[in-house]
Amino acid sequence: PGRKRDFSPVPWSQYFESMEDVVVENETGKDNTFRIYKSGLEGPVLLLLHGGGHSALSWAVFTSAIISRIQCRIVALDLRGHGETKVRNPEDLSAETMAKDVGNVVEALYGDLPPPIMLIGHSMGGAIAVHTAVANLVPSLLGLCMIDVVEGTAMDALNSMQNFLRSRPKTFKSLENAIEWSVKSGQIRNLESARVSMVGQVKQCEGAASPECPKAIVEGIIEEEEEEEDDEGGGSVNKRKKEDDTETKKEHLYTWRIELAKTEKYWDGWFRGLSNLFLSCPTPKLLLLAGVDRLDKDLTIGQMQGKFQMQVLPQCGHAVHEDAPDKVAEAVATFLIRHRFTEPIGGFQ
Repeated sequence: PGRKRDFSPVPWSQYFESMEDVVVENETGKDNTFRIYKSGLEGPVLLLLHGGGHSALSWAVFTSAIISRIQCRIVALDLRGHGETKVRNPEDLSAETMAKDVGNVVEALYGDLPPPIMLIGHSMGGAIAVHTAVANLVPSLLGLCMIDVVEGTAMDALNSMQNFLRSRPKTFKSLENAIEWSVKSGQIRNLESARVSMVGQVKQCEGAASPECPKAIVEGIIEEEEEEEDDEGGGSVNKRKKEDDTETKKEHLYTWRIELAKTEKYWDGWFRGLSNLFLSCPTPKLLLLAGVDRLDKDLTIGQMQGKFQMQVLPQCGHAVHEDAPDKVAEAVATFLIRHRFTEPIGGFQ
């Protein structure tokens, strides 16, 4: 207590070695550019797919953690409609379209001879990884890892998803404010990760009074000092709030980069049948979960039959790879070494 936590944003370059925009030609010529972040020079490629609303930056801390443990190359991708990726039709978030995007990016990067690739996806990205694998869009597929996505749980959660989205603030006064909200609300439980990844989730409003940023809704978070206001200074909280409000009107506000509520029509397609699709993939598979209660019937049977490797990482929220990047890196590294897909480095056991 008493020490103020630092909610300032941190640049991607502290975690990834390079960034590039991959141009994918579609029928009408060069239209779609996909933002990727890369690290590592040799070993298998770990192609990382983020969850809905997130961006490639949610893998930043995990990337540092795994690069220090095994020989591998990281490619973290902003999926369409997310992050800094720019596509002709950002509203089309169907599983089929997004899986094709992943295949196209792999082809654009590596041509006809891609290196061995392991697909790792969180939540929506986990579902897209499975759809990509099943459609055989990555010919050199080595392995598959889903993080905290299970068909049964996902289908059950879809009903409450809109309520969750409605409960989030519509706008933030600043990036710091957004980072602070993400940590205090428990959306991301790791401050280090939130400082680099929230930048990919929010964007500056185009002109503070634009329709997508209603001026009236400024949901600031009470600053930490205000909680310790003493009796004599009781009035100063309101006074400070007034000042904040007038300042906010001058500033450019931040809002979510993607309106997830509008993607509802695709949710069913991401998750329905996912367990059996996952089990049908012939490559070695890893499932990382935040809690064992998340297993559905098909996966429970598959797990008993030894069809995939599973690990439960307790004390994590849904963003497992952000909350516990070292544990996730350890699990993935161990999986790759066990299958002799790579070599440990730095004395990793």
